[in-house]
Amino acid sequence: MADSGLPLHERVAQAVETAIASGRYRAGERLPTHRQLAQQLSVSIGSVTRAIDALSSRGVVRGETGRGTFVLAQAGGEADDGIVDLSTNAPPPVIAPHRMTEASELANRNALALANGGYIDLSGTDRQRGVVAGWLTATRTPLGTDEILLCNGAQQGLHLAFAALRERSTIILTESATFPGAIAAAANLGMTMIPVTHDGEGMEPAALDAALANTGAKTLYLTPVAQNPLGFETGPERRRAIAALVERHDAMIVEDDIYGFYAAKGTLTFRQLMPERVVYISSLSKSLTPLIRLGVIAPPARLMGTIRKRMRAEGWGLPPYVAELGAAMIETGLADEAVVALRAEALARLELTRSILGIGAVPMPGGTPHLFLPMAPIKAEQFARRASEAGVRLTPPSAGQVGEAPVAGLRICIMAPRSRATLERALRILAGIFESEEEVAV
Repeated sequence: MADSGLPLHERVAQAVETAIASGRYRAGERLPTHRQLAQQLSVSIGSVTRAIDALSSRGVVRGETGRGTFVLAQAGGEADDGIVDLSTNAPPPVIAPHRMTEASELANRNALALANGGYIDLSGTDRQRGVVAGWLTATRTPLGTDEILLCNGAQQGLHLAFAALRERSTIILTESATFPGAIAAAANLGMTMIPVTHDGEGMEPAALDAALANTGAKTLYLTPVAQNPLGFETGPERRRAIAALVERHDAMIVEDDIYGFYAAKGTLTFRQLMPERVVYISSLSKSLTPLIRLGVIAPPARLMGTIRKRMRAEGWGLPPYVAELGAAMIETGLADEAVVALRAEALARLELTRSILGIGAVPMPGGTPHLFLPMAPIKAEQFARRASEAGVRLTPPSAGQVGEAPVAGLRICIMAPRSRATLERALRILAGIFESEEEVAV
């Protein structure tokens, strides 16, 4: 096994998955015993056990008591029509079934003990919010129990944040390409998004200064880590420059930190830099599983009441059991395990993608859930169409377009397929399209 920098058990899992993809072990066949695999790969039985657990959680293999471990048919990441979906920014399953059971049992006990079935706790109970706030404090940014509200995913969090800031201005500044869900939330509220010139770290300060001065905008929408779809991370110096301009122009930031656990530059969040000017948004859907669409919104204290009232009007809060299951996943240590596994998986998939597509430098070399491939707008639209015809679904570039200028590139969601084998097949299809276009150009 090559020393890729991944944990040993992940390298073992990668080796087994590669053997499955190559046809050495076919669907329905039994794998060698843990001891045999350990001998073949020159590792401990414990490393093999952890690797098999990881592959089981990804739907690659299934263990049967007393019989062994069997290879599953690889339909992961593919629709019923056989198309591989690289358009959905969702993480692969990394939760082992027995760990999910442990968390569910704890959630069951706690949920059944909730007063009034949790019906009156619109934004989460003190205990639920305390667990989530404590985890975010340890992993991302300091938050107190009374400083957050639990909501129905980050999407509702964005809608609530934009609505709370709408009285100040109906204009939102963001990059020339951004999250389609944010675009939809703004449009639903009758708000207009205006693009600000950006580079590989985010909005250019001079351009932002001019936009704030000339448009009357009082709100910025930013995804500082793994910006969607452009894929960059905003470093500490740029964050401080943006924060200074926001302060100077009496503006606010909606900080979408849903990919924050991929951060590699060690900088403070915007919330840490200026808590009174930031509505902080996060969720467990990208760092744990989309099955738990537990969103977090942390507004300045002066906006808390306004957001709470709107939350009650829109949906009466997060379902109590979802809040309990999310809290249980944190309390049992499952959330921390998932973050480690997803970071390792993202790095492995990024290296695979760079190798097959021949990509050089990338904005987030330590691992990212998606990559942005720059290309002329017309070529991007044509490439997406050809990829779909060849069996790979990509997000249309226009989906994230802000302003009149078309998006010059394509996003590839490398974490979408359940297995690396499925991802590799899709990437080779894309590589073939690139090669055929180069031949035509010649």
